[in-house]
Amino acid sequence: MNRVKEGRGARIDLRNLTRIYGDVVAVDDVSLGIQGGEFLTLLGPSGSGKTTTLRMIAGFEAPTAGDILIDGSSIVATMPNERNIGMVFQNYALFPHMTVFKNIAFPLEMRRGKRGTISEKVAEVLELVRLPGYEGRYPRQLSGGQQQRTALARALVFNPQVLLMDEPLGALDRKLREGLQLEIKHLQQQLRITVIYVTHDQEEALVMSDRIAVINQGRIEQLGTPKEIYEQPRSRFVAGFVGETNLLKGEVHEAGPSRSIVRVGRGVHVLIESVDGLERGMDVELTIRPASIRFLPAGEELANCYDGVVEEVVYVGETMKYLVRLNDEVSLYIKQVGAVDAEVRSRGARVRIGWSPADGKAIWG
Repeated sequence: MNRVKEGRGARIDLRNLTRIYGDVVAVDDVSLGIQGGEFLTLLGPSGSGKTTTLRMIAGFEAPTAGDILIDGSSIVATMPNERNIGMVFQNYALFPHMTVFKNIAFPLEMRRGKRGTISEKVAEVLELVRLPGYEGRYPRQLSGGQQQRTALARALVFNPQVLLMDEPLGALDRKLREGLQLEIKHLQQQLRITVIYVTHDQEEALVMSDRIAVINQGRIEQLGTPKEIYEQPRSRFVAGFVGETNLLKGEVHEAGPSRSIVRVGRGVHVLIESVDGLERGMDVELTIRPASIRFLPAGEELANCYDGVVEEVVYVGETMKYLVRLNDEVSLYIKQVGAVDAEVRSRGARVRIGWSPADGKAIWG
């Protein structure tokens, strides 16, 4: 079977989208274009406005201002059930008194589908989400992962061009969640459907997304690919929220055409690659990912090399984390992957550490 896919997903455009509740601006003038067939994640902390944005696209909330377009046509005045959008909620929202079959068939019945066609489509989508044979069970008889798949099947059964997902894996344990992340991504690629996915989990966003919109206080802080968001954060918030990082306050000591020097503490000068807008004397923050910093053996030199003392050691399975103090003003976290085979440094050990100029990024403004 497996005939559920129909063409590419729809393009979505948000234009100056705003939602205000009393004195609270939940979504603040957001403009964003989402390509047909793209997997875009809205990533941010609780209360950042990501779910409110999703609910406006679905039609469950009305914008205070702005517009939402699907394939160039405004849908702001269109009822939710007429938008051809599938939605998967965090709590799945399955009807407890209905079987898996009836839950999945519900959207088709609301659209007055024929009985034979409904049975055929439910069978197809059950196969798609790997639940054939479960149609007679009730939600209480399903595991969390099976409930999630049932909710996904219900959202896909009427062939929507857009799928909205609001923290759909939040209630699952880590191992199951990681497996389903890849399943959902592969399914999206197979169906060529447009997906807008909401999560506060940075790792989940990095694994699943074509692009990520990092949202903070109702605004998009940065939009880019997972690699761009992780390796080239444009604000202190993005650097601190997406992955682990060292954030050091500093001042630009020298600004050259290709390399610049940032002074981040007494006697600590860091060489970085220059970027547009960086000028001598500017106050900046330097972000360096812990995994980019290495312990250096005797005789090895990098552009940035410093002596320090190990103050803290944390064992996390395959990873070792260290806090290394360079002086009274500067301490850095180091993440060493492959800890089983790595030399373990003890607290109080004197070490030499280093990283390349490309691994330090200056943030300002």
